[in-house]
Amino acid sequence: MKRILLSTLLVSLLAACASQETKEQPKAAVENRGAAQPSAGAEAQPAGQQGVAANPLKDPNNILSKRSVYFDFDKYDVKDEYKPLVEAHSRYLTSHKDAKITVQGNTDERGSREYNIALGNRRADSVKKVMGAMGVTDSQIETISFGEEKPRAACHDESCWKENRRSDIVYQGE
Repeated sequence: MKRILLSTLLVSLLAACASQETKEQPKAAVENRGAAQPSAGAEAQPAGQQGVAANPLKDPNNILSKRSVYFDFDKYDVKDEYKPLVEAHSRYLTSHKDAKITVQGNTDERGSREYNIALGNRRADSVKKVMGAMGVTDSQIETISFGEEKPRAACHDESCWKENRRSDIVYQGE
């Protein structure tokens, strides 16, 4: 008797789940969700109607749309304020084994060209190290240093230098 009752309950539950409509979640619920999970409503839309939210890498409300890790002067350790960003990208990469990134290390204009190339490399490698500790494979991450060659800001004072001391996470194929 218990088996029949349990079987009937299970069939009823499955039938009820199968007949529910997919409802789009409110915007606030999508913004507060974990970074590596796309919204369920985005997956249920027809291919021609998918919006920015379908790709968490391009959704401006998702942490994955942020790609720069900033550093203090002459430093290359990932600061605590940027660890959630690096961890979010790490979770995305571990759940998307075919995704690959390049971490581009950059510096401000101070220091010799050789020193800045080395510092940019240490910055890119420090981001890679954090990601590796979270399970991202070496084959998914390439690092490169641009030193001072790709400044984000062009003035010659601290307000610009702090914008240029960074590592950028660039997804291949974007």
